[in-house]
Amino acid sequence: MRQPADLFGPMRPAFLVLPPVCVALGAGTAVWTGGTVDALHLVLAFLGALAAHISVNALNEYFDFRSGLDLRTRPTPFSGGSGTLPSQPGAAGMALWTGLISLAIAGLVGIYFLFVHGPALLPLGLLGLALIVSYTSWVTHYPLLCLVAPGLGFGTFMVMGTDFVLTGSYSWPAFFASLVPFFLVSNLLLINQFPDVEADQTVGRRHYPIVLGRKASSLIYAGFLLGAYLSIVAGWAFGFLPAWALLGLLTGIIAVPTAMGAYRYAEDIEQLIPYLGRDVLIVVLTPLLVSIGLFIAA
Repeated sequence: MRQPADLFGPMRPAFLVLPPVCVALGAGTAVWTGGTVDALHLVLAFLGALAAHISVNALNEYFDFRSGLDLRTRPTPFSGGSGTLPSQPGAAGMALWTGLISLAIAGLVGIYFLFVHGPALLPLGLLGLALIVSYTSWVTHYPLLCLVAPGLGFGTFMVMGTDFVLTGSYSWPAFFASLVPFFLVSNLLLINQFPDVEADQTVGRRHYPIVLGRKASSLIYAGFLLGAYLSIVAGWAFGFLPAWALLGLLTGIIAVPTAMGAYRYAEDIEQLIPYLGRDVLIVVLTPLLVSIGLFIAA
């Protein structure tokens, strides 16, 4: 009999905090722009976002196990997978089914909203599903795609998608708000690739820590941090975000020393690990503070 950990491990529950934060951000822009938030649609948006994240996690665990990568990776609390399948190889099939069923749930939610709002949501939905399916086997072999794909998934697709299903249209406030998780979640995956460079090379992955090296990639990390904060400021300066959205800038207190630490310890993984944890705080708290600001301003 399978243990609960065999089912839930590949979902990576500790990282499933991102969908509620991103959906809250999309709901915040919808409320601030005067949209009427339908409770059912908000719940369905969250369900679809959660299912999409579970799907990409479970499929990533399955394919990394099948390729042998998990057996070569040195796990940290923030990278290297859950470790479920290397310790329980018989659970691989369950991980695959978890990924496929979750993908189907996300697709069904998308189909429902197509009936509600029409085909304008279709490009966003199809690109999101394609990203989930292709991430491990294809996207990770192209450095630029590997860098921006996570941000597209959680920023562009999740935040703007939530705003769309609640308002029925795309908006500039949602776009500027979506840039915050776009930069930050891309950064999350980027810095978490630092410990995996040697293992990832053995299965043909090509991300920037491999192509450019960890030190140069830490400069990309700093640039993307800056991009997230500039997005908030630009959104406010152009009148698309309220002044309250500037609450998101408060995490700069953590971001500056984290960027410095990532550069200083790029080649020293033991010393880098605490900065991986600080990065998680930045990724979660920044869009959360922006969403709080949006709800206050509404």
